[in-house]
Amino acid sequence: MRTNPAIQAAIDLTAGAVGGTACVMTGQPFDTAKVKMQTFPDMYRGLIDCFVKTYKQVGFRGFYKGTTPALVANIAENAVLFMCYGFCQNIVRRIVGLDKKAKLSTVWSVIKAVLQKDGPLGFYRGLSSTLLREIPGYFLFFGGYELSRTFFAFGRPKEELGPVALMVSGGIGGICLWIAVYPVDCIKSRIQVLSMAGKQAGFMGTFASVFQNEGVFALYSGLKPTMIRAFPANGALFLAYEYSRKLMMNQFDT
Repeated sequence: MRTNPAIQAAIDLTAGAVGGTACVMTGQPFDTAKVKMQTFPDMYRGLIDCFVKTYKQVGFRGFYKGTTPALVANIAENAVLFMCYGFCQNIVRRIVGLDKKAKLSTVWSVIKAVLQKDGPLGFYRGLSSTLLREIPGYFLFFGGYELSRTFFAFGRPKEELGPVALMVSGGIGGICLWIAVYPVDCIKSRIQVLSMAGKQAGFMGTFASVFQNEGVFALYSGLKPTMIRAFPANGALFLAYEYSRKLMMNQFDT
């Protein structure tokens, strides 16, 4: 690869933005259902009931309400996320002593390097309440994606995988993320709604209230549409990212 670090970062940034757009347009209906079921768990009997009631109230456009802010947020988030992903891959290569052109094997090499350098506490460096969801979530997100790609590659280069394998790997990564962070995301949705009514209680206060009054299962309200959404949305995200990135890399290489 003959691109310099600045061009590489720009490519990852752009490819991440393309992936974020694909993710939102594919998964927005399920995300709408997820937030409705998280925020008003007693209003819907399940995913189908939520879809039917939403359609009856506002029609098909109701599933895409809030798409513009979601699109802006996801484009910005995934552009930065995948740019940082590229940076982190280069850092890992340096830590484990690999050439900058070398292909990384699996997430286990990262785990081994962190454990050898800093021990178990190395995974928690920089952890704060604002990163409670992001650190474990994205670790499992990219970890699940890379492990799945390795599995589907069967010893050949992961870059040769076709669209189906990439989409399935992306879906697995998305499911790994949401299983880990869903309770935190549920509390976040509650806080956002309560704050509009002037009933802000903070993360721990809201968590304790939901847990005591509604039980542990309330923390997983809306999990079904999230799991269903994970495959098409994150599959589209990684497919768009990988193919747009490959296209741009080939343009610069030639």
